[in-house]
Amino acid sequence: MEDQGRIKKIAITMGDPGGIGPEIIIKALYCAGIRDYCTPFVIGDGVIMEEIAGLLKLPLKLRTINSPEDTISEMGTIEFIDMGFLKGFEKGKATAGNGTASAGYIKKAVGYALDKKVDAIVTAPISKEALNLAGVKWHGHTEMLAELTGTKDYAMMLVGGPLRVILVTIHTSLRSVPDMITEENMLKTIRFAKKACDMLDIKNPRIAVAGLNPHAGESGLFGDEEIKEIIPAIEAAKREGIPVTGPYPPDIIFNKAYKGEFDVIVCMYHDQGLIPLKMIAFEEGVNVTIGLPFVRTSPDHGTAYDIAWKGIANPSSMLEAIKLAAGLRLG
Repeated sequence: MEDQGRIKKIAITMGDPGGIGPEIIIKALYCAGIRDYCTPFVIGDGVIMEEIAGLLKLPLKLRTINSPEDTISEMGTIEFIDMGFLKGFEKGKATAGNGTASAGYIKKAVGYALDKKVDAIVTAPISKEALNLAGVKWHGHTEMLAELTGTKDYAMMLVGGPLRVILVTIHTSLRSVPDMITEENMLKTIRFAKKACDMLDIKNPRIAVAGLNPHAGESGLFGDEEIKEIIPAIEAAKREGIPVTGPYPPDIIFNKAYKGEFDVIVCMYHDQGLIPLKMIAFEEGVNVTIGLPFVRTSPDHGTAYDIAWKGIANPSSMLEAIKLAAGLRLG
């Protein structure tokens, strides 16, 4: 379905109904100019769409559609597919009903993407607790998307301001990270970094690798993971023609990227990459899953139950996620 000269069709999943997902979707799609980037529609529940639109009191119309082919993308109109999961729902908390609904929205969007009826999906935040209460076996979006698409290898890239970081390890304890920094995992992530640059249409990418240890190990004085695993992976990637350098001391690499010296940083663990990114782009960060058979982006924040359904949620990250999804290509 993908054609760089055509406005892309994007499915936006509502996320957890009790969180800020419905609000930030409505606010993002109300923004002037969003349809210059894509033809968006929402997968969710009509009862939620109507209630959140009433809460926000924006001059817009809601239009129910039956399939992606029905979109007409009128200014001032938000189109949505009513999944009919919910008659009522609880706000500001994790519930089994909300977990069941949020998983159902994702499954529907994945089906459309695999059938080439949409070019990309953007997922609003879900709750791991709600999924667990609903008996859903997956812990989050990434695991769910990987299994539904039969994707074995994938990586998480976060984009915010001038920084792009891709993670070798994701949600794991800090204690377990060193054992997971293997040459195989490193090389796989560097390859995904190159794929991410291709998706971003970066012609001459500059991929940098952060060290695991202080000073990138200081020639083995502060740890030998750089010598045993990281450097061999970098050299192997170079032999494949991937433009990658490093490992750089973690305390300087982000400043270099911020100044424009690097396009993507390969980070060893979750907080190594996300602390600097969220420091400069907390409200605009976007999560991209690299390795899926379609484009998927998501706001880089959670359900924010504490401010949900109060009309005060900031839609910036959702807006950036939609724009980025419209600009990415698979090849």
